[in-house]
Amino acid sequence: MKTILAARASAILYNLLSSKNAKRAFLLPANICPIVPITFFKAQMPFEFIDISTETLNMDLERAESLIKTGKYGGLLYAHTYGEPSTPNDFFLDIKNNHPDLLIIDDRCLCTPNTMTDPASKADVILYSTGYSKIVDQNHGGFAFIRDNLNYPSQSLPFHPKDLDELEKSYKKSVEAKEAFSYTDSDWLEIDADPPPWSEFAEDVRTAKESSKAHRLSINAVYNSAIPASLQLSEPYQLWRFNIRVPNKMKTLGAIFKARLFASSHYSSLAGIMGEGTCPNAEQLAGEVINLFNDFHYTIEMAEKTCRTILESI
Repeated sequence: MKTILAARASAILYNLLSSKNAKRAFLLPANICPIVPITFFKAQMPFEFIDISTETLNMDLERAESLIKTGKYGGLLYAHTYGEPSTPNDFFLDIKNNHPDLLIIDDRCLCTPNTMTDPASKADVILYSTGYSKIVDQNHGGFAFIRDNLNYPSQSLPFHPKDLDELEKSYKKSVEAKEAFSYTDSDWLEIDADPPPWSEFAEDVRTAKESSKAHRLSINAVYNSAIPASLQLSEPYQLWRFNIRVPNKMKTLGAIFKARLFASSHYSSLAGIMGEGTCPNAEQLAGEVINLFNDFHYTIEMAEKTCRTILESI
């Protein structure tokens, strides 16, 4: 597989999408990061959302398979909810055997980045991010492993940080209000940055990964011991952030913010916002889940206070 390094993962995704002559729709999970469908908008590549499975919290593969069998689709982007690391390689292999021209992108941007290729992978592309808030947070960068026979032309585009700021404000407003997002193209995608040598970048990632994981596990130990197990997602979902499901999410979030602490609320279902339809499983998860911070911005003391605040709230 070829190794690709870029300013951000979405730049790699854009280049991949731009290389496809046939504009057949991709299938995306409804709980994907908004920048992914926005990259599809910029590349003028159509897509449809699929709901998530209540069992895996990842894309509903049975639904995906039934749609792919129609022959209408050109690709599938599979994402790992909250960085859950398992990969449905048997599903990927079956799809490739029956639809060899369908492009499978394994989006591992919330997973722990691996600078070695995955020999078990059946995907055409394995995509990682080292951008802001990722497990290895270098505030920039993305890389991918792609099949040797896959066309990957590097594009050149103008970039203006102000356009990115405006785009982020716009889509966040739509997601928060649960209103349809209207994309207007601009120079928001940084694609022409000069990346460091791969060997240097990979060594930095490997070093940062170990310290990041150790810190996250120490914070997670606080959450795990204080928060009832009935509220916690299972262990494979808990490295990117520590995720809980609570009956009154907004009340609990409000209590956390009032205590001058932090938490996040990812990811909303984008069905009905950036694409048609409804995805009730993704909507239910988004309505209940709170992502508790465990990165270097959070300390043991902050985590302990967060636990006390959550317990008082519920």
